[in-house]
Amino acid sequence: MAGYTKLFCALTVFLSASANGFYLPGVAPTSYNEGDAVQLSVNHITPSLMKADEDSATFLYSFDYYFERFHFCVPEEGKQKQSESLGSILFGDRIFNSPFELKLLQNTTCNKLCTVTYPAEDASFVNKYIRAGFQFNMMIDGLPVAKELMDSQTDDIFYSSGFNIGYDDKENLPHLYNHYDFFIEYHPRSDGSYRVVGATVDATSIQYIDPDEINCNAEVFEPVRLKEDEQTDVTFSYSVYWVPSDTAWATRWDKYLHVYDPKIQWFALLNFSLIVVFLSIIMSHILLKTLRNDIKKYNEVNLDDDMIDEMGWKLIYGDVFRPPKNPMLLSVLVGSGVQILLMALTSCFLAAFGLLSPSNRGSLATVMFVLYSLYGLIGSYYSAYVYKFFQGQDWKINMFLTPVLVPGTIFSIFILINFFLISVHSSGAVPAGTMLAVFLIWFAVSIPYSCIGSLLALKKKAIELPVKVNQIARQIPPQPWYMRTRYLALIAGIFPFGAIAIEMYFIYNSIWFNRIFYMFGFLFFCFLLMLVTCMLVTLSLIYFSLCNENYNWQWKSFFVSSGIAIYVFLHAIILSRLKLGGLTSIVLYVGYSMLIAATVGIMCGTVGFLSSMYLTLNIYGQIKVD
Repeated sequence: MAGYTKLFCALTVFLSASANGFYLPGVAPTSYNEGDAVQLSVNHITPSLMKADEDSATFLYSFDYYFERFHFCVPEEGKQKQSESLGSILFGDRIFNSPFELKLLQNTTCNKLCTVTYPAEDASFVNKYIRAGFQFNMMIDGLPVAKELMDSQTDDIFYSSGFNIGYDDKENLPHLYNHYDFFIEYHPRSDGSYRVVGATVDATSIQYIDPDEINCNAEVFEPVRLKEDEQTDVTFSYSVYWVPSDTAWATRWDKYLHVYDPKIQWFALLNFSLIVVFLSIIMSHILLKTLRNDIKKYNEVNLDDDMIDEMGWKLIYGDVFRPPKNPMLLSVLVGSGVQILLMALTSCFLAAFGLLSPSNRGSLATVMFVLYSLYGLIGSYYSAYVYKFFQGQDWKINMFLTPVLVPGTIFSIFILINFFLISVHSSGAVPAGTMLAVFLIWFAVSIPYSCIGSLLALKKKAIELPVKVNQIARQIPPQPWYMRTRYLALIAGIFPFGAIAIEMYFIYNSIWFNRIFYMFGFLFFCFLLMLVTCMLVTLSLIYFSLCNENYNWQWKSFFVSSGIAIYVFLHAIILSRLKLGGLTSIVLYVGYSMLIAATVGIMCGTVGFLSSMYLTLNIYGQIKVD
């Protein structure tokens, strides 16, 4: 009993640590001395979930900070692009230097940046994205410049990265923020140096009468209003305030890694844990009691006796291992599903332990891409092995299609979406050089690894079938309407989807609205619950299908288990309350929602197929047949 108590306590500690954003620093700390320059970098301008006007259109693409139509101030030495990881580029990060000058412990006020002129057409452009809630994304010493918020449900104070480029007043008129008060928190060290541990900003809209006489501390001032019928002159300014803090450098991300709605997530986790336990009890009853008794009675009957009473799944032993239609396609999808599953499990596991830190921008996406390429070996191995199980002969075609079909389809859709992003000058458009690098990694790493996996599977002995396959296929009796594959997929898909529905909401917010997602503890366990639920539901339905003398379990198990994709897509499209603005936003949202739903469906379909394959091999391997 003490051992179980210790195990429960350890699990509780792990979950709590994961849920609260356990963090291992991902970059080396930088120490500064008084008067040292501290760089402020600017990132892309992105949409925000927190809009001033809920009736305004929502745009899902981002812009470079220095996109010419925004007219933001450029450094005297010119803009310089900062180095970024592959994952950071793929997710749209575009980091540049900035004209802001920050020197440690030196407070400065009302510093003029520049004065620019907005033509009428550009003023209309900027006003549109002010109404849409677009926000700046800046970084100081690798930390996002944030706005301080309070969680209304938990009353916790946290830092939300980014801040709006403007606001709408009571008359629904947009105003551009042109003055920024930076509050930079620093932590003194024993050797006399300092480290940056936080950065927040208060943005203000001030219409300066004389650009040469900046007074940002006036009690009364008019806000900036970009006129859409004539030119508007705007002067940008900033102030810097250094604030001492007790926060240590190692814990400086804690205020940024906020867990939204933890009670809802705990409720969802516990609720679907009970569902898994319930399904496990049902399957235990089927496999350990009903099925075992059926096999025992079947094997005790004298096969020479005319009194043998065969029924249900025992009647179709001569057809249950008959190769399905399109065995090549099914084996390729199963191999790709294994590849996606291993990539997702490994990435989520590493992130749950804090090994993929947000301080390393794009590290999660980079690791996922690398793992997907490396796991091509295992995916192709399973594809070729399943194809051999189906008695397939065209192994060369299988070896070619496994690393090409699913990744090639994803890559093609990605390129199509990229053209739409280019058309609106979005920073999310992946540069041609990066696209070429992805293509080369695919051909230089993933495809060779996949070929090795296929060859290893060919050398391995094929699975020995426990029963012989009849030469003439048995006729399948008429099936009840509710046992048709499409209805079973609708039934089976809703259970595993419930395990990840809450997390999908937060993941979408992170993808589209630049929120930091760090609830990987919840996500990892919800992901495991989804896989277990998917397996148990599919096994139950396939067993009932076999009992109805339907031996076509191969594609049925894949489609039934992949029914979750329907709900993932509907969750993104129908339940979304976004009023998407423009064709590009619609294509972007629908396209990526389809990709996410399809990859989840292939992954879960693979889990359902492999578990059903294991079930049929075991139950038919235990019966005696002449």
